[in-house]
Amino acid sequence: MCPHCSSPCIRFGKSATGTQRYRCKKCRRTHSKSYSYHAYESGTDVSIKEHVKEGCGIRSIARLLKIATTTVLRRIVRISKAIMKPMITMGKDYELDEMCTYIKKKTNLRWIVYAIRKDNKEVVDFAVGCRTTRTLKLVTDTLILSNAHMVYTDKLRQYATLLPMAIHWTTQYGTNDIERKNLSLRIHLKRLCRRTICFSRTMCLLRACLAIYFWG
Repeated sequence: MCPHCSSPCIRFGKSATGTQRYRCKKCRRTHSKSYSYHAYESGTDVSIKEHVKEGCGIRSIARLLKIATTTVLRRIVRISKAIMKPMITMGKDYELDEMCTYIKKKTNLRWIVYAIRKDNKEVVDFAVGCRTTRTLKLVTDTLILSNAHMVYTDKLRQYATLLPMAIHWTTQYGTNDIERKNLSLRIHLKRLCRRTICFSRTMCLLRACLAIYFWG
């Protein structure tokens, strides 16, 4: 049976190592029953996602799954590109906040800006970049287009210029949920820990890991 679509398969020659290969009658994809290199196994992508969410670094994942670090990097980016951003619900309450991290070295600071729904704590959108109005606007525009009923933020002055006064709220306990999620992010994603050597080398990889953690 095909590991991708569970359809019947037929024999399709042999690999360079002499292993019998099969091709699915429906999706036409080929596979083998066993592989000498673990990255070709069907459950590798699922295992990579689980390890990313549990805070494992790239080299940790490579050691646990017995695959190359470059393969882990490519798979993480490929998995993130296949993830669809969830549809945003109209007229909800949201919490918006930002947290600091760095790329490649500690002097190269970057900020993660994201918003969660206040009722179910789901992340609806995020952006990564410098702590500028342009980065914040990527998320605030999404909330405005969704006809947000109320948006709770801290007292960062840029929010007052980006969000309409009628829906913007900076009450003392309005961002409790997202502040707690900031702590969970730093615990579960090793690259976001305050004291770590598992930092992100590129913006692309940081965005990919966040997409897997939020929506994968």
